[in-house]
Amino acid sequence: MGIFSRRQTAVIEPPSAVAAGRPGGGASAADASLDPALRALTGHWTIDRPHSRIGFSVRHAMVTTVRGAFTDYDSALYFDGARPSESRAELVIRVAGVDTGVEQRDAHLVGKDFFDARRYPEMRFRSTSTVHEGGESFRMTGDLTIRDTTRSVDLQLDYLGSVMDPFGYERAGFDGTTTIDRRDWGLVYNQRLEAGGSMVSEKVRLQFDISAIRSTAQPL
Repeated sequence: MGIFSRRQTAVIEPPSAVAAGRPGGGASAADASLDPALRALTGHWTIDRPHSRIGFSVRHAMVTTVRGAFTDYDSALYFDGARPSESRAELVIRVAGVDTGVEQRDAHLVGKDFFDARRYPEMRFRSTSTVHEGGESFRMTGDLTIRDTTRSVDLQLDYLGSVMDPFGYERAGFDGTTTIDRRDWGLVYNQRLEAGGSMVSEKVRLQFDISAIRSTAQPL
């Protein structure tokens, strides 16, 4: 995802010609309707952190929403504009970089009740499949690992467009969302309210506001 970051942290190798010839490796009916501008985006990308946000939101005390973001992560993206099913992504997040705007709350999140950052310093998302749902919408399925527990999640992705920025970087934008139940990853801490309900909702909405820049081939 000067002002624009020049750091390039990522690569995932593109599929081989053999993979493209596998059953299911060809273009689907939805792929055939792809905008030519999407096809031109084929290649390696990395998330430009200063202009992206890996965020989350969760209901607090049943009546309000707390929002936060992870500020320290590395990314590896490969987008195939002709065969989106061959696209893939990997994201490694260092949980100590969580930021909700309140130091005491951040310290609680990285402690043993939640992420336990000393024992489990990273969480990871690695895609397993990508489906073009038509137009500029995609569904990416992947394995999300938190506290050494891995579960499959579906991420809804919408392509926002691409541009050559004033610094000569080719840049593409995507919005992604999914909702998870944190208990599936062992994040079970909570407090019950006298009036009923819980202090922190089990449902967490993850939000990916991605500005990606085209990158050279480097390992994550």
